[in-house]
Amino acid sequence: MSPPRVAVVGYPNVGKSSLVNRLSGSREAVVHERAGVTRDRKEIDCDWNGRPFVLIDTGGMDRLDEDPISGSIREQAQAAIDEAQVALLVVDAQAGVRPGDEEMADLLRRSGIPVLVAANKVDGPADIPLASDFHRLGLGEPVAVSAAQGLGSGDLLDRLTVMLPPEEEGPQEDDDLLRLAIIGRPNVGKSTFVNKLAGSQRVIVSDVAGTTRDSIDLPLEVDGQRLLIVDTAGMRRLAKVSDKVEYYTALRSQRAVERADVAIVVCDAADGVTSQDLRIAELAMKEGCATLLVLNKWDETEMDEADLDHERAKVLSKLRLRPRVMTLSALTGRNVERVIAEAIALGRRRQERIPTADLNRFVAEVVDERQPPARRGKRLKLFYLAQIETGPPRFALQVNHRNRVTRDYMYFFENRLRKRYGFDGIPLVIDVRERSGRRSYEGR
Repeated sequence: MSPPRVAVVGYPNVGKSSLVNRLSGSREAVVHERAGVTRDRKEIDCDWNGRPFVLIDTGGMDRLDEDPISGSIREQAQAAIDEAQVALLVVDAQAGVRPGDEEMADLLRRSGIPVLVAANKVDGPADIPLASDFHRLGLGEPVAVSAAQGLGSGDLLDRLTVMLPPEEEGPQEDDDLLRLAIIGRPNVGKSTFVNKLAGSQRVIVSDVAGTTRDSIDLPLEVDGQRLLIVDTAGMRRLAKVSDKVEYYTALRSQRAVERADVAIVVCDAADGVTSQDLRIAELAMKEGCATLLVLNKWDETEMDEADLDHERAKVLSKLRLRPRVMTLSALTGRNVERVIAEAIALGRRRQERIPTADLNRFVAEVVDERQPPARRGKRLKLFYLAQIETGPPRFALQVNHRNRVTRDYMYFFENRLRKRYGFDGIPLVIDVRERSGRRSYEGR
């Protein structure tokens, strides 16, 4: 069964994300002294004394802010409250009760779920009396806490776990879970794609580049396959990133790729597959992800099949792993199901194990097609091929002499292996072995 959820809400810049990081013992939430850094709701696993639950970090709710993104942030926070079993209202003890806090308290009272008030920024014993000011919110005894110093965090977790609903027994297996990261440059339509998959406004979408700042996890099930979709912030070259918030969000996007099984690289069809798109795809493949490129906003361009063939040829010439290139319209939903079906198929092929007998028939066919190279009159012999790992696939190729192996022939061998077993876009590792010793050949 899924663990209970706690919505962490409050006025902007009261330290919600810092407190989430403190309570979860992680650095998952983006933290900065600038107000309004958190926008989408982000779910972070937490555990206290053996009781698991999920903290939902939300953006600050300021009903007087007329910025369209502020309106979207409020909608995301409200959605978090609707999904949660408990709400944690974070307030600024140094600032005292503000009108925004009273509005939030009124909203939470009407939600019907238990509410706990955390008076943050109590950084020393002398500040503890400041928390008493929040009794007038009518939400019970506030807990004095310091996200920065850790003061009171244990008491807060004790109070929070008591308010959670009774724990239910159930399976917690993740063996069949496929982690799928949606990555790409800023403003190419990643969040629109995620919302189309979710069937709701799960993440904020705006024409302003850089709207998404956190990596947002979305559990989903498609045709019986459990997925964890990860929407990421736009990725630019770190050398070109001067803003600190963008720098740390880019690092979080990279970490999302590190824990993914499949990466969908979203490109803007109007630009074609750019050099930065290719770098992002290479990053994913180096991390062991099966990778797929999609040209989004295809219906908004005048490109035809010949243009698509040109983009595919560009990818094949630049990326050794030969990932597939597909078209997509995240706004209208065109090809969304096909793209997800292909991503699931890639994830499954990444975990496939090929019988040794089948692989040895393949080796014989490759040798018949092209004889291995010879050096000083002595020819390389391929004895057998066996798969030794999955996710990504790893193979052991036994030969008579390693020093007769050439890079050109191994490229040929790898490409035939990809074509035979549908490994295009999937990182492969081929260990070349002889009777004594070993050398690794990585097809990444």
